[in-house]
Amino acid sequence: MSTHRSSAPLLIPRPLVAGLMRLYDYPHPKQEGRIIRGYDRPHAVRTARMCAAVAASLGHDPERVRSYQIACLLHDLGRAGLDRKLFGSIWSWARERGIPTRPREWRAVHADTAYGRETEAFLSLYRRDLNAAGIEMDRWAAEQVEMRLGYARRLARRLRAVRPAIKQMGITWAPWMQQVMLYYYYPERLASAKPWVKQLAEILVACEQFEAYSNQRRGRDYYVRKKETLADAFAYLDKLQQEGILSRTVMGALRGLAAQGAFDRVLEEARGCRLSSSERRFLRRMEH
Repeated sequence: MSTHRSSAPLLIPRPLVAGLMRLYDYPHPKQEGRIIRGYDRPHAVRTARMCAAVAASLGHDPERVRSYQIACLLHDLGRAGLDRKLFGSIWSWARERGIPTRPREWRAVHADTAYGRETEAFLSLYRRDLNAAGIEMDRWAAEQVEMRLGYARRLARRLRAVRPAIKQMGITWAPWMQQVMLYYYYPERLASAKPWVKQLAEILVACEQFEAYSNQRRGRDYYVRKKETLADAFAYLDKLQQEGILSRTVMGALRGLAAQGAFDRVLEEARGCRLSSSERRFLRRMEH
């Protein structure tokens, strides 16, 4: 394979992509007439491009890969309405105190929390402290908590709200498309899924995290990160593989495409600058 070709393309027309991205727009609950534009739409597009490339390389049917790319474009829909400042304040506060920020991590620490009630448990424990820290924990703030700890619930709600628009675009929405969107936060929900669904879910997690670790804007806003490194990205993916979230097959396909240069352009878009020669060498060695 040539290292110069575009190996992570969009498989669906740009106007349809634009329509799907508009589904991330959300009316501001406190400022009438203001729309919160979907956070970091380019992240969703770049992730979807990489996901389709990996899925195709693993032999998935082209029509299925097209539907999969649509699901990947909407993988962050449960965070429609994300208030960058408020969301960042809540989760920076939590991270500084070592408080779990994902459902499976929360349940590992708070095993007595009823399944699906992680948001309520967080608010019960920390609402007062957050208020004292100057972060007003009203209903809108609680929704920012739900965007992480109650992601499945909020995603389902947003999908219900936009289902008519999706249908109007001529898209047939299948249950597996929602399943793959939940895997990162809820791997247990795919325990009995068909192998191909589980593999597509793994690919989404791998590509989404690879892009996120390379995404300069997301790093500043979301992770309080000052620099993006490919070594950090792959260290985290390796950790997910050790935890059984990612398989050797999916990681091998991702590494192989990265080594061939399939993702160079995507990574440069995420960074907002060109990859250095040392970073290119790092990627070229991925298969070895």
